Amino acid sequence: MMDIVRTGIAEKKRRNRWIIAAAGIVAAAAVTVVVAGLDPAAPAVDRDTVWIGTVERGTFERQVRGHGKLVPENLRWVQARTTGRVEVIHVDPGHRVAADGVILELSNPEIERSAIDAENALLRAEAELESLRVTLISSELDQRARAAEVDAEYIGASLFAEANRELSDKGLVSDIQLRSSEAMAQALATRQEIEAQRLEMNSEASRAFLAAQRAEVEQHRALYNLRTEQLDALAVRAGIAGVVQEVPVEIGQQVATGTMLAKVAEPTRLQAELRVPATRARDVRPGQAVSVDTRNGLVDGTVTRVDPSVHEGSVMVEVRLDGSLPDGARPDMAVDGAIQIERLTDVLYVGRPVQSQENATIGLYRLEGDGKHALRVRVELGSSSVDTIEIVDGLREGDRVILSDTSRWDEHEKIRLR
Repeated sequence: MMDIVRTGIAEKKRRNRWIIAAAGIVAAAAVTVVVAGLDPAAPAVDRDTVWIGTVERGTFERQVRGHGKLVPENLRWVQARTTGRVEVIHVDPGHRVAADGVILELSNPEIERSAIDAENALLRAEAELESLRVTLISSELDQRARAAEVDAEYIGASLFAEANRELSDKGLVSDIQLRSSEAMAQALATRQEIEAQRLEMNSEASRAFLAAQRAEVEQHRALYNLRTEQLDALAVRAGIAGVVQEVPVEIGQQVATGTMLAKVAEPTRLQAELRVPATRARDVRPGQAVSVDTRNGLVDGTVTRVDPSVHEGSVMVEVRLDGSLPDGARPDMAVDGAIQIERLTDVLYVGRPVQSQENATIGLYRLEGDGKHALRVRVELGSSSVDTIEIVDGLREGDRVILSDTSRWDEHEKIRLR
């Protein structure tokens, strides 16, 4: 049997292989294009790990929350009014004390010596004043006596001259005797006037001397009063009736003027001091209502003062407590407070999403009707409160949105809840 040579078969097989390879490449490219055009698969999220809130419509109360403590309305820091050494502490913290009760005693030998010297100087000045007064009275009496003698002599001389005039008219007394008696009466009249002026000037001089001495006495008295006050200040008194909160000094300690020696408070009258973040404090005003949480009950209060300065990122707000405090409330006890800033009616609002800011636009995942998927939507926010925030646009009443942190899914427009 004879073999038949078959030509072109190898070339045909090679051509078929190239055609199949090219078709595979084209198919792979087509699949790639189709897959690229599809949305990424929605990530699956455990429903129990997210916080879901519902949009509501109604009254929206804006609140600002602060943390702080209870402090006495009537609080007094007792300062040292003079330098001294702490000798005795009579009252320890926690004990009640009267307004004039002595908390501690200081010693200062120099002040004690100065008080004695001032007292002696005052006594000497008072004695000198009394001695001067007696001397001036005696001098004035002497002057009055001299004036009285001159008055008597003038009266006698006037009568003698008058008698001589009558006798001269009858020719019984010579003209020389008459002129001599009249000259004597005139001289005594001049002396009488001089003595009267001298008496008046003596009285004025006496008043001036007494005034100068009295001024010196008052100067010594003022110094004595000052030294007495300094001596009395060595006994440090409370100043108000209350409970001693703190005595930050020790026996034997040397203190200067102005040193804080004790803190006394009236424990039955307390107020709250709240620290509010500075970014939220701009809306806080005196007169706003406050709900103070003492951890043992809620107490109504009213804002009375807002500190104008910022300290460590917060502003101090003083709150007067209008309601009765629960048992066990005492100074420095930690409290929380919610300040009512504003009350808006007919407003859409929802629980405050994580890392949201008022008057901002953010993306939130809104649950779809099946409750199994959530679509990312843009939401415009308005005013915010402690744990709620106003919805201006992007959501409707009844919509459910994820409020917890969703930043790890930012590249996905849709997520799936399981």
